[in-house]
Amino acid sequence: MRIFGILRLKSTKHSDSSRDQRTNIGERGMAEDRNGRDMPADAPLPPGGCDCHVHVFEPARFPLAADRTYTPGLASLPMLEAHLAALGLERVVLVQPSVHGTDNSCLLDALERLDGRGRAVAVIDPETTPDSEVKALRNAGVSALRVNLESRGETRADFARDAFTRTAARAADHGLAVQIYATMPLLSHLADLIAASAAPTILDHFAGAKAAAGLEQPGFADLLHLLAGGKVWVKLSGAYRASSVPGHTDLDPIARTLITARPDRLVWASDWPHTGGGKERAERGPFALEPFRDIDDAGALRQLRTWCGDAATFHAILCANAARLFAFPF
Repeated sequence: MRIFGILRLKSTKHSDSSRDQRTNIGERGMAEDRNGRDMPADAPLPPGGCDCHVHVFEPARFPLAADRTYTPGLASLPMLEAHLAALGLERVVLVQPSVHGTDNSCLLDALERLDGRGRAVAVIDPETTPDSEVKALRNAGVSALRVNLESRGETRADFARDAFTRTAARAADHGLAVQIYATMPLLSHLADLIAASAAPTILDHFAGAKAAAGLEQPGFADLLHLLAGGKVWVKLSGAYRASSVPGHTDLDPIARTLITARPDRLVWASDWPHTGGGKERAERGPFALEPFRDIDDAGALRQLRTWCGDAATFHAILCANAARLFAFPF
Protein backbone atom coordinates (compact mmCIF):
# COMPACT_ATOMS: atom_id res chain seq x y z
CA MET A 1 0.00 0.00 0.00
CA ARG A 2 1.30 3.43 -0.87
CA ILE A 3 1.08 5.80 2.05
CA PHE A 4 1.59 9.11 0.28
CA GLY A 5 -0.54 10.80 -2.32
CA ILE A 6 1.82 13.13 -4.13
CA LEU A 7 -0.40 15.51 -6.07
CA ARG A 8 1.89 16.71 -8.85
CA LEU A 9 4.90 14.67 -9.84
CA LYS A 10 6.85 14.42 -13.05
CA SER A 11 7.25 10.95 -14.51
CA THR A 12 10.44 9.08 -13.74
CA LYS A 13 12.47 8.43 -16.88
CA HIS A 14 14.17 5.07 -17.34
CA SER A 15 16.08 4.91 -20.61
CA ASP A 16 17.76 1.74 -21.83
CA SER A 17 21.06 3.58 -21.76
CA SER A 18 20.67 4.58 -18.11
CA ARG A 19 20.00 0.97 -17.17
CA ASP A 20 22.99 -0.14 -19.20
CA GLN A 21 25.11 2.23 -17.12
CA ARG A 22 24.41 0.35 -13.89
CA THR A 23 27.80 -0.37 -12.49
CA ASN A 24 29.30 -3.46 -11.03
CA ILE A 25 29.32 -2.63 -7.31
CA GLY A 26 31.20 -5.48 -5.78
CA GLU A 27 34.36 -7.44 -5.60
CA ARG A 28 34.22 -10.97 -6.93
CA GLY A 29 32.45 -13.28 -4.54
CA MET A 30 29.17 -14.94 -3.66
CA ALA A 31 26.65 -14.46 -0.87
CA GLU A 32 24.59 -17.47 0.12
CA ASP A 33 20.88 -16.72 0.40
CA ARG A 34 18.47 -18.11 2.97
CA ASN A 35 17.45 -20.93 0.63
CA GLY A 36 21.01 -22.01 0.04
CA ARG A 37 21.30 -20.43 -3.42
CA ASP A 38 24.27 -18.31 -4.35
CA MET A 39 23.87 -14.60 -5.11
CA PRO A 40 26.83 -12.92 -6.85
CA ALA A 41 28.26 -10.19 -4.64
CA ASP A 42 29.06 -8.20 -7.78
CA ALA A 43 25.73 -8.66 -9.58
CA PRO A 44 24.35 -5.55 -11.33
CA LEU A 45 21.83 -3.57 -9.33
CA PRO A 46 18.15 -4.15 -10.08
CA PRO A 47 16.07 -1.41 -11.75
CA GLY A 48 14.67 1.25 -9.48
CA GLY A 49 17.49 1.34 -6.95
CA CYS A 50 17.08 4.31 -4.61
CA ASP A 51 19.47 6.22 -2.35
CA CYS A 52 17.01 7.30 0.32
CA HIS A 53 19.09 9.90 2.18
CA VAL A 54 21.36 12.51 0.60
CA HIS A 55 21.95 16.24 0.96
CA VAL A 56 22.65 18.96 -1.60
CA PHE A 57 24.73 22.01 -0.65
CA GLU A 58 25.11 24.90 -3.09
CA PRO A 59 26.01 27.77 -0.71
CA ALA A 60 26.85 30.27 -3.45
CA ARG A 61 23.24 30.09 -4.66
CA PHE A 62 21.53 29.22 -1.38
CA PRO A 63 23.19 30.82 1.67
CA LEU A 64 23.48 28.79 4.85
CA ALA A 65 21.62 29.71 8.03
CA ALA A 66 23.38 32.11 10.37
CA ASP A 67 22.73 29.84 13.37
CA ARG A 68 24.14 26.70 11.74
CA THR A 69 26.32 24.28 13.68
CA TYR A 70 28.70 23.53 10.79
CA THR A 71 29.69 24.82 7.34
CA PRO A 72 29.71 22.20 4.57
CA GLY A 73 31.48 22.51 1.27
CA LEU A 74 29.97 22.24 -2.20
CA ALA A 75 27.82 19.17 -2.91
CA SER A 76 25.95 20.22 -6.02
CA LEU A 77 23.23 18.45 -7.95
CA PRO A 78 25.65 17.48 -10.77
CA MET A 79 27.93 15.97 -8.13
CA LEU A 80 24.99 14.06 -6.67
CA GLU A 81 24.02 12.79 -10.11
CA ALA A 82 27.59 11.57 -10.63
CA HIS A 83 27.38 9.75 -7.28
CA LEU A 84 24.16 8.02 -8.32
CA ALA A 85 25.55 7.09 -11.74
CA ALA A 86 28.71 5.64 -10.21
CA LEU A 87 26.62 3.37 -7.99
CA GLY A 88 24.07 2.51 -10.66
CA LEU A 89 21.11 4.00 -8.79
CA GLU A 90 18.12 5.56 -10.54
CA ARG A 91 16.25 7.32 -7.74
CA VAL A 92 17.07 9.50 -4.78
CA VAL A 93 15.53 11.13 -1.72
CA LEU A 94 16.84 14.58 -0.80
CA VAL A 95 16.84 15.42 2.91
CA GLN A 96 16.82 18.96 4.27
CA PRO A 97 20.04 19.51 6.25
CA SER A 98 20.14 21.45 9.50
CA VAL A 99 22.34 24.18 7.95
CA HIS A 100 19.34 25.46 5.96
CA GLY A 101 16.88 25.48 8.85
CA THR A 102 13.33 25.80 7.54
CA ASP A 103 14.40 27.40 4.24
CA ASN A 104 13.81 24.55 1.79
CA SER A 105 14.79 26.56 -1.31
CA CYS A 106 17.92 24.55 -2.14
CA LEU A 107 16.06 21.29 -1.60
CA LEU A 108 13.17 22.29 -3.86
CA ASP A 109 15.48 23.60 -6.57
CA ALA A 110 17.35 20.30 -6.73
CA LEU A 111 14.11 18.34 -6.58
CA GLU A 112 12.73 20.23 -9.58
CA ARG A 113 15.92 19.67 -11.56
CA LEU A 114 15.84 15.93 -10.87
CA ASP A 115 12.80 15.78 -13.15
CA GLY A 116 10.86 13.04 -11.38
CA ARG A 117 13.82 10.95 -10.20
CA GLY A 118 13.66 12.40 -6.71
CA ARG A 119 11.53 12.85 -3.64
CA ALA A 120 12.35 14.96 -0.60
CA VAL A 121 12.12 15.37 3.16
CA ALA A 122 11.61 18.99 4.23
CA VAL A 123 11.75 20.92 7.50
CA ILE A 124 9.04 23.30 8.67
CA ASP A 125 8.18 25.25 11.79
CA PRO A 126 5.07 23.36 12.90
CA GLU A 127 3.76 26.44 14.69
CA THR A 128 4.22 29.07 11.99
CA THR A 129 4.52 27.41 8.57
CA PRO A 130 1.15 27.92 6.84
CA ASP A 131 -0.86 25.04 5.41
CA SER A 132 -0.48 26.53 1.94
CA GLU A 133 3.31 26.12 2.16
CA VAL A 134 3.07 22.53 3.39
CA LYS A 135 0.66 21.76 0.55
CA ALA A 136 3.11 23.30 -1.94
CA LEU A 137 5.91 21.16 -0.52
CA ARG A 138 3.80 18.04 -0.94
CA ASN A 139 2.86 18.97 -4.49
CA ALA A 140 6.54 19.47 -5.34
CA GLY A 141 7.45 15.93 -4.26
CA VAL A 142 8.08 16.24 -0.53
CA SER A 143 7.07 13.01 1.21
CA ALA A 144 7.99 13.69 4.83
CA LEU A 145 8.75 16.38 7.40
CA ARG A 146 11.98 16.05 9.36
CA VAL A 147 12.56 16.43 13.08
CA ASN A 148 16.34 16.74 13.52
CA LEU A 149 17.26 16.41 17.18
CA GLU A 150 20.74 14.95 16.79
CA SER A 151 22.52 17.70 14.83
CA ARG A 152 22.16 20.08 17.75
CA GLY A 153 22.77 17.42 20.37
CA GLU A 154 19.24 17.51 21.73
CA THR A 155 18.73 15.03 24.59
CA ARG A 156 15.69 16.42 26.43
CA ALA A 157 12.80 13.96 26.31
CA ASP A 158 10.15 16.63 26.88
CA PHE A 159 11.51 18.76 24.04
CA ALA A 160 11.66 15.76 21.71
CA ARG A 161 8.11 14.70 22.54
CA ASP A 162 6.78 18.18 21.89
CA ALA A 163 8.68 18.53 18.60
CA PHE A 164 7.46 15.16 17.38
CA THR A 165 3.85 15.74 18.43
CA ARG A 166 3.58 19.11 16.70
CA THR A 167 5.33 18.00 13.51
CA ALA A 168 3.43 14.70 13.31
CA ALA A 169 0.13 16.54 13.55
CA ARG A 170 1.04 18.79 10.62
CA ALA A 171 2.34 15.82 8.63
CA ALA A 172 -0.81 13.79 9.20
CA ASP A 173 -2.97 16.69 8.05
CA HIS A 174 -1.21 16.63 4.67
CA GLY A 175 -0.68 12.90 4.14
CA LEU A 176 3.04 13.10 4.90
CA ALA A 177 5.38 11.05 7.07
CA VAL A 178 7.61 12.25 9.90
CA GLN A 179 11.34 11.55 9.71
CA ILE A 180 13.34 11.66 12.95
CA TYR A 181 17.07 11.94 13.50
CA ALA A 182 17.82 11.22 17.15
CA THR A 183 19.73 8.90 19.44
CA MET A 184 18.14 5.55 20.19
CA PRO A 185 17.66 6.33 23.91
CA LEU A 186 15.84 9.52 22.98
CA LEU A 187 13.71 7.67 20.43
CA SER A 188 12.65 5.27 23.18
CA HIS A 189 10.99 8.24 24.91
CA LEU A 190 8.93 8.76 21.75
CA ALA A 191 7.84 5.14 21.29
CA ASP A 192 4.31 5.62 22.63
CA LEU A 193 3.79 8.73 20.50
CA ILE A 194 5.10 6.99 17.40
CA ALA A 195 2.82 4.01 18.01
CA ALA A 196 -0.22 6.30 18.29
CA SER A 197 0.69 8.68 15.45
CA ALA A 198 -1.51 8.95 12.39
CA ALA A 199 1.58 9.86 10.36
CA PRO A 200 4.06 7.12 9.38
CA THR A 201 7.45 7.54 11.05
CA ILE A 202 10.86 7.13 9.39
CA LEU A 203 13.96 6.75 11.56
CA ASP A 204 17.33 7.97 10.27
CA HIS A 205 20.63 6.09 10.40
CA PHE A 206 19.80 2.71 11.95
CA ALA A 207 17.39 4.50 14.30
CA GLY A 208 20.33 5.93 16.22
CA ALA A 209 21.66 2.50 17.22
CA LYS A 210 25.32 2.14 18.16
CA ALA A 211 27.06 -1.04 17.12
CA ALA A 212 29.28 -1.14 20.20
CA ALA A 213 26.21 -1.21 22.47
CA GLY A 214 24.86 -4.36 20.85
CA LEU A 215 21.36 -5.78 20.77
CA GLU A 216 20.67 -5.01 24.44
CA GLN A 217 21.19 -1.25 24.16
CA PRO A 218 18.45 0.97 25.60
CA GLY A 219 15.69 1.51 23.07
CA PHE A 220 16.44 -1.42 20.76
CA ALA A 221 13.60 -3.55 22.13
CA ASP A 222 11.25 -0.58 21.65
CA LEU A 223 12.43 -0.30 18.05
CA LEU A 224 11.75 -3.97 17.35
CA HIS A 225 8.27 -3.62 18.87
CA LEU A 226 7.50 -0.63 16.63
CA LEU A 227 8.83 -2.49 13.61
CA ALA A 228 6.77 -5.57 14.41
CA GLY A 229 3.65 -3.41 14.54
CA GLY A 230 4.45 -1.73 11.23
CA LYS A 231 4.67 1.69 12.89
CA VAL A 232 8.10 2.73 11.63
CA TRP A 233 10.45 2.59 8.68
CA VAL A 234 14.20 2.44 9.33
CA LYS A 235 16.95 3.76 7.08
CA LEU A 236 19.98 1.50 6.88
CA SER A 237 22.16 4.53 6.29
CA GLY A 238 25.36 6.14 7.45
CA ALA A 239 26.93 3.02 8.98
CA TYR A 240 29.89 5.18 9.99
CA ARG A 241 27.57 7.05 12.36
CA ALA A 242 26.72 3.78 14.13
CA SER A 243 30.15 2.14 14.07
CA SER A 244 33.78 3.24 14.30
CA VAL A 245 35.18 -0.18 13.41
CA PRO A 246 36.78 -0.42 9.94
CA GLY A 247 34.30 -2.11 7.63
CA HIS A 248 31.59 -1.68 10.29
CA THR A 249 31.44 -5.43 10.82
CA ASP A 250 30.34 -4.89 14.42
CA LEU A 251 27.08 -3.55 12.99
CA ASP A 252 26.23 -6.95 11.49
CA PRO A 253 24.09 -8.24 14.42
CA ILE A 254 21.96 -5.09 14.48
CA ALA A 255 21.50 -4.98 10.72
CA ARG A 256 20.66 -8.66 10.45
CA THR A 257 18.22 -8.45 13.36
CA LEU A 258 16.37 -5.58 11.71
CA ILE A 259 16.29 -7.37 8.36
CA THR A 260 15.00 -10.57 9.95
CA ALA A 261 12.34 -8.64 11.87
CA ARG A 262 10.77 -6.58 9.07
CA PRO A 263 12.63 -6.48 5.75
CA ASP A 264 9.57 -4.78 4.26
CA ARG A 265 10.05 -1.73 6.53
CA LEU A 266 13.68 -0.95 5.70
CA VAL A 267 15.28 1.26 3.05
CA TRP A 268 18.92 1.90 2.18
CA ALA A 269 20.80 5.18 1.92
CA SER A 270 24.37 6.36 1.51
CA ASP A 271 24.08 9.60 3.54
CA TRP A 272 26.06 11.34 0.74
CA PRO A 273 28.04 13.65 0.80
CA HIS A 274 28.92 12.41 4.29
CA THR A 275 29.02 15.40 6.61
CA GLY A 276 31.17 15.22 9.72
CA GLY A 277 30.25 15.60 13.35
CA GLY A 278 31.35 14.72 16.84
CA LYS A 279 34.35 16.17 18.63
CA GLU A 280 35.96 17.43 15.43
CA ARG A 281 32.93 19.56 14.61
CA ALA A 282 32.84 21.03 18.10
CA GLU A 283 36.53 21.90 17.95
CA ARG A 284 36.26 23.38 14.45
CA GLY A 285 33.39 25.72 15.21
CA PRO A 286 30.33 26.44 13.08
CA PHE A 287 31.86 28.77 10.49
CA ALA A 288 35.06 26.95 9.49
CA LEU A 289 34.70 24.76 6.41
CA GLU A 290 33.99 21.18 7.42
CA PRO A 291 35.45 18.52 5.10
CA PHE A 292 33.24 15.66 4.01
CA ARG A 293 34.16 12.14 5.09
CA ASP A 294 35.79 9.82 2.58
CA ILE A 295 33.30 6.94 2.45
CA ASP A 296 33.21 3.87 0.21
CA ASP A 297 29.58 3.97 -0.93
CA ALA A 298 30.00 0.99 -3.25
CA GLY A 299 31.32 -0.92 -0.26
CA ALA A 300 28.22 0.06 1.71
CA LEU A 301 26.06 -1.45 -1.03
CA ARG A 302 28.14 -4.62 -0.98
CA GLN A 303 27.64 -4.78 2.77
CA LEU A 304 23.88 -4.40 2.35
CA ARG A 305 23.86 -7.26 -0.14
CA THR A 306 25.73 -9.43 2.37
CA TRP A 307 23.34 -8.52 5.19
CA CYS A 308 20.34 -9.34 3.01
CA GLY A 309 21.69 -12.70 1.88
CA ASP A 310 19.23 -13.16 -0.98
CA ALA A 311 18.23 -11.23 -4.06
CA ALA A 312 14.58 -10.77 -3.08
CA THR A 313 15.42 -9.07 0.22
CA PHE A 314 18.10 -6.94 -1.43
CA HIS A 315 15.60 -5.81 -4.08
CA ALA A 316 13.00 -5.01 -1.41
CA ILE A 317 15.30 -2.82 0.66
CA LEU A 318 17.05 -1.09 -2.24
CA CYS A 319 14.09 -0.69 -4.60
CA ALA A 320 10.57 -1.82 -3.74
CA ASN A 321 10.31 -0.47 -0.19
CA ALA A 322 11.56 2.94 -1.29
CA ALA A 323 8.99 2.99 -4.09
CA ARG A 324 6.20 2.28 -1.60
CA LEU A 325 7.42 4.67 1.07
CA PHE A 326 8.18 7.61 -1.20
CA ALA A 327 5.51 6.98 -3.86
CA PHE A 328 7.79 6.30 -6.81
CA PRO A 329 6.21 4.47 -9.76
CA PHE A 330 6.41 0.69 -9.44
